Amino acid sequence: SPEGWKTPMSMMLNAGASVPPDKVEMVTNYPSKNFPEKPAPPAVLVPGNVEVSFQEWKLPTPGTRPHDPLAAPDGTIWYSGHMANLLGHINPKTGEIKEYRTDTPGSGPHGLVMDKQGNIWFTANFKAYIGKFEPKTGKFTEYPLDPEARDPHTPIFDQKGILWFSVQGANMVGRLDPATGEAKTEIVPTPKSNPYGMVVTSKGVPYFVEFGANKIASIDPDTMAIPEYVLPNVDSRPRRVAITTDDVLYYSDYSRGFLGRFDTKTGKMTKEWPSPGGPNSRPYGITIVNGIVWYSEAAVKPNTLVRFDPQTEKFQTWAIPAGGGVVRNMMHFADGKLVLTESGVNTVALVTV
Repeated sequence: SPEGWKTPMSMMLNAGASVPPDKVEMVTNYPSKNFPEKPAPPAVLVPGNVEVSFQEWKLPTPGTRPHDPLAAPDGTIWYSGHMANLLGHINPKTGEIKEYRTDTPGSGPHGLVMDKQGNIWFTANFKAYIGKFEPKTGKFTEYPLDPEARDPHTPIFDQKGILWFSVQGANMVGRLDPATGEAKTEIVPTPKSNPYGMVVTSKGVPYFVEFGANKIASIDPDTMAIPEYVLPNVDSRPRRVAITTDDVLYYSDYSRGFLGRFDTKTGKMTKEWPSPGGPNSRPYGITIVNGIVWYSEAAVKPNTLVRFDPQTEKFQTWAIPAGGGVVRNMMHFADGKLVLTESGVNTVALVTV
């Protein structure tokens, strides 16, 4: 929409586009007139007995493109400002938002995860390093990766404190030992598989989904060998993944508009369900709270928050008030509240169930 074009323009300016201040309005108006809004599938609202409320914060820097959320143990929210080169911090009780910019310009902070000491670790999506931010001191530390490891994506810690991560563009996965700073990467067997979302099982085995193929894969924590598991439908493109306490995976099949279930014990997809918004709904960010699967539909307008109960196999959906603008990831607090990053509308949301 004409209003919507302001956000990508801000993203481009954040990334260094050389547009004189007096020409910004003209350049913004050009695509809004010549590239009108395309039709989007309408949100399908499925009623149910669960009630939710949304609390949303518009972020202070235009074009931040909040990518990943982090629900901190103290009840506050962190987010990665992918196109504004920053990490953000929201205090839900006061509404105060603080921003911390990385030392290296154009780092592109992407995935977020917190260690046991309260430090924030992130993938520098544009600069091939893993970053650590210490909230207590405001210090950033960079751990460089192989120069070929472009596009580091999703980070996650295992039970031993080793950081695992996917490297989408380079078709790699990797691990980093925070104690030594040593990083190692391995190439995924399937070319152009686009390693994306990642989780770790109760036994410390990382699993990831391949957004460029109809596959799920695991990583041997010792040898870094990468066995792959083929999903039945050749058109499947799993993008994000969440895990239950008994090591069952649920993944968002972005290309087909399905929610899928994968059993790590058998290495097979056991069942899938069409998402309420239909084949073009683009299921994306996903998390699991007490056995209930929550995810977003990124292509319907407005984006929806979807609840799926595996016991009853029933869905319930809600329209996201600010629109969503593609919810790329979500996370939950211990009390079950959800945090969503609404990337295209520069907003972060807290959902109370």
